[in-house]
Amino acid sequence: MTTQHPGTGTGHRVEVVPGTQHVTVTIDGRVVAESRRPLLLHETGLPVRYYLPPQDVDLSFFEPTDTHTTCPFKGEAAYWTYRGTEGGSGPRPDVVWAYPDPLDAVAEIKDHLSFYDTVADISVKETG
Repeated sequence: MTTQHPGTGTGHRVEVVPGTQHVTVTIDGRVVAESRRPLLLHETGLPVRYYLPPQDVDLSFFEPTDTHTTCPFKGEAAYWTYRGTEGGSGPRPDVVWAYPDPLDAVAEIKDHLSFYDTVADISVKETG
């Protein structure tokens, strides 16, 4: 769905497209998510973000935080921190987020999780 939002000048594009790519998310060498059914979110001025179904993310590596942010185009996001590895790396705060109650324009991303590519290694392979 492409949405033109009023009051944003030339318009702000937010589009959610079902994908078939094979997405693997690794943090500190550990695979924390793997999906072949990502949702691709295209938003004006931002790189494409891959939103993965919660069933495809190993949430045992994460703990929810009190962090919340609000996006005028998607709604309020909740965050999780990567716990780190025993004897290895420490926690990585707020590395993954989701929209538990997104705005109608992006309803498809409800509860799907997305990762900051500055902390997580996100590998995307096209499938054919």
